[in-house]
Formats: sequence, C-alpha cells, structure tokens
Amino acid sequence: MATSIVFTETTSFAYSNKRFAKPRQDQLRKPLRGFMHKGCAWVKPLAQRKASQIRTRLSLSAAPGKECVETPQVGENTWFQKTVTLPSFPRGCHVITRKLVEQVPEISNFEVGMANFFIQHTSASLTINENASPDVPKDLNDSLDRIAPEGTWYRHLDEGPDDMPAHVKSSLMGPSLDVPVRAGRLALGTWQGLYLNEHRDHGGARSVVVTVQGARRADGRSYPPHQPRW
Repeated sequence: MATSIVFTETTSFAYSNKRFAKPRQDQLRKPLRGFMHKGCAWVKPLAQRKASQIRTRLSLSAAPGKECVETPQVGENTWFQKTVTLPSFPRGCHVITRKLVEQVPEISNFEVGMANFFIQHTSASLTINENASPDVPKDLNDSLDRIAPEGTWYRHLDEGPDDMPAHVKSSLMGPSLDVPVRAGRLALGTWQGLYLNEHRDHGGARSVVVTVQGARRADGRSYPPHQPRW
C-alpha cells in the first residue's frame, strides 16, 4: 500500500561513531502525495516514473542540423499479407523497388509500420543497395561470382553447374528484408533500392511474400500511391 512521504528538516546526534537523522517535530510539513516508500527511499510509483520517462523522450529535440520528426496521431493497429510474383530475370542483380511497390498498394493505408519481404526460393535472394548507378548491380554480381564460382568440386551437381553456387550466394545474401513504413510509403533512403539477386541462368518467375504490420492513419484514409523512380 502506498504511503505518503513527509519532508522535514533534520538534526543529527552521534551514537557509536555513527550519525542518525532525527526529525524536528516542531517543523513537520504536510505530506506530499504521489510518493511511496521503497527500501530506504521515497519514490514515485513505477507507472508514474515510466510515464515521466516517456514524456521526456518524446520532448527531446533532434541534434542541430538533424530533422526532427514528430510522431503523428495514428489509428488502429492492423496487418496484411500477400504473395506477389516477379517476372523472370536473367542472372544478375536487379533493382525491383517499383515492381514490388506497384503490386502492394496496401502500403499506402499505413501511417507507420514495418514491411517484410520474403522470397520463397533457395537460388535467389533479396538485398538493399544503391538504386542509381547501373554499375553497382554488375559489380555486386561479379563479386558474388568470385565468392562462389562454378566448378566441379561441388557435390550437388544434379541440377546444373549454376545451381550449387546459387545456393551459396542466396545463403550469403539472405531471403528477406525488413523496411520501415512511414506515411504510406517505404522509408528507404534516397539512394536505396530493393534488389532481386537472381543467381541462376534461368531462374524463372519468383514469388515474394509481403507482410506489413503497423498503424493506419488516424482519419482512416489512405495516402496517394507512391511510385518509386526505379
């Protein structure tokens, strides 16, 4: 049960080489509400302390020169999931941001959230990299070829010489990506793009499961669909 604290002025007296605080009864003040006794200290209840900490964090300003983004009012929390199909790509690394976003207009319903992209294959992968220079995808693919070249030293050769190197590359790059959602669009940096890394010569169409979880706009409306440049 919470107990009110009483603030007093104190005097001290010596006893056995120790000092003890003794309240001056003639100067007792009225108890202050909102405090509870914990151990040897008077503290505010945990819920009040947490609320104060949250208010403090929300009131902090951004560092000089940095953008300060105020957290918007949001609506109900919800999520959705769908599977999209990407067309067949030649072997290499390809920027697919626009091709993915065009198939997932539901992202525009979210004020804030997180989008997960998961490719359902073992010979292709997803990553994020530069979206402007056409040399970056080529250099990335060349680097992967040097890391996992084709050869006869692999045990798994049943599906062609490009199959086992594709498995190695997909394991290194990974099958999924998590991208924040803000104001109805993917919160990618200016030069960031979603990549499909096709590790086989003829991989065919690829399936990607898209899962978005977050909060809708407070007014229940949607943002205009976003069209990435690439």
